[in-house]
Parts: sequence; C-alpha cells; structure tokens
Amino acid sequence: MLEPMMYIGGAYKHSQLIELVEDLGGYILQKNIMQSEVVILMLVPINDLTIVETKSRELLGKLTRAPLSGSEIATIAPTLAYHHLPHLDCDVAEFLRKQGAKTNMVGLARGVGKRICEISAFERDLINEHDIAVFILGNYKHCIIEKSRKLYEGIEIPIVVTGAPELKTEEVPNATAYVGSFGRILHHMRHSEELRTLDKLSEVIGKVLDNVRVELAKDPPSVAPPRIKKEIEEQIPEIIDNLHPLPITLQMNGVRVKMPYKDYHEQIENIKFVEGVTMKEVARVLPSKMRDFILIKALPKSETGFVI
Repeated sequence: MLEPMMYIGGAYKHSQLIELVEDLGGYILQKNIMQSEVVILMLVPINDLTIVETKSRELLGKLTRAPLSGSEIATIAPTLAYHHLPHLDCDVAEFLRKQGAKTNMVGLARGVGKRICEISAFERDLINEHDIAVFILGNYKHCIIEKSRKLYEGIEIPIVVTGAPELKTEEVPNATAYVGSFGRILHHMRHSEELRTLDKLSEVIGKVLDNVRVELAKDPPSVAPPRIKKEIEEQIPEIIDNLHPLPITLQMNGVRVKMPYKDYHEQIENIKFVEGVTMKEVARVLPSKMRDFILIKALPKSETGFVI
C-alpha cells in the first residue's frame, strides 16, 4: 500500500530523495521549486516509510502525511454571483491546493433559492468526474437542509457540505460529512479562527479520502494512476509542451489528461506497458465533460483479473 506524503525542504540535493522514492517503488506526483525551497508530493510504500523519513531528516527537510495528494476535488457554489460569495469559494479551493489536492471550481447555473434550486445533468456528470464534491452553502439551517435534498441527487462521489450552523452530518440529507463555521463570509479567510476552520475542513476531507482508499484496496485498480501518468509522459511526447497547469491530473482511480480527446484518445488507448498489456485493456479512456479533455478510469482487478 502506498502512503501519500509531502516533503518540504531545501532544493539542494532534493534529487536524492526523489531517486530513493522511485527506487523503493514509489511515485513522485508533483514537484514545485520556489527559489531555494522545494515541495514534493509523493506516494511512498508504507513498509519503507522509515527509510524515507531518515533521508528527509538527513536533508534537513520536513516529511508529513498529505492525504489530499493525488485527488481531484470539485468545490461547488450555488452560483458564482457575488450573492454566493466567490471569496469563500476561492479560499477553500486554494487552501485544499496547498494540502496537495487539485481543485476545480464549479458554479451551478440554477442553484439559487431553496425552493427553486436545481442541478443540470451536465453539471452532475461533470461533478461525478471528481473524487469528492465540496458544496459551499450559506448561513441558514433550513436552507442547507432543503438544498441538500435537491442538489445531490445522482452524485455518486462522496459529498462534503460546508455552512455556518454547527450541524451533525446526519441532519444534512445525502451528505458524507458536514463542516460548520463557514457560511457567508464577506472577506478572505485569514484570521486565526478562520484558518483553524479551513484546517478542520482539510482534516475531514482527508478522512473521507482515506475511506475511499480503503474501499479501493478491497478491489484495487488494475493499474495505479501514477503509473498511467508515467507511461503517458514517456510515450506521448506532446504532453511536454502542454501549457495547462498539471496537464496530467491524478485522481484516486485514474487521471485526467488535458489534451483533445479526438486527437489523442487512440494513442493513449494503445500505450503499451512492459507487462505486455495496452492501456485499453486495463482502463477506460473516455471523453471528459471538462472542455475536450480525456478522462482515464482504471478498471478494477475483479474485472480484468490482474494488477500490473
């Protein structure tokens, strides 16, 4: 089993840590160098974690668990109008990015009003392409409950709801988890108590993702998402010139490739692994609802009969 970790330290000799993780059978998910500091998101074999911790101390860096790493999260507002405060949406999305997740903001077309709010089929399908949906709602208990009865229908991924009142998760219909103390905040969240609220949200989402990992381990993907990413980078040279941020975005059971589906889906389907199988034998290559991107979902072991 691979453990999601984050390393923060000096850029000097950080390549030694990268080589160590890859030699142990782990994966480097993302590397950001900011002047003399480097931040590395990685998946480390749990049995070899102490070896990586020892190397991190040797390099005078800090190694912490990052459960949000390798996930793609949709942060959803009823609308993107000022009435529903995009300030807060941006703060939540940016904070989760700092914890290792890839976030996409979604503003619903008709999410305003507890009596008339609704979600379209396109919006539902787009949200279902992510690992977790975070709905950012308002101040009133009855409004949160009424909207929860309508907005989450057909959403198959875990749903985390935020709002102002302190509610138990059981009080919010169809929600996987609820986090209070948010609501309609008229400024950027920068005060100490507001940052603690963001920390709590990150912790709750991390627990939800850990539960997803446990479920995936019961019937593991035939190919690990980081392996898909690695093979695409090595066999599709055009990805190097892609100017999108994170041109290959990792998900819990697949990846999103930010290249035109009609131009590249056949190349990706025919990618060959050293084990002798092709991509289309271990994963579904689908058109994404997000622009003309490519969505790759790894098939479970129960469907293919093997794991590479």
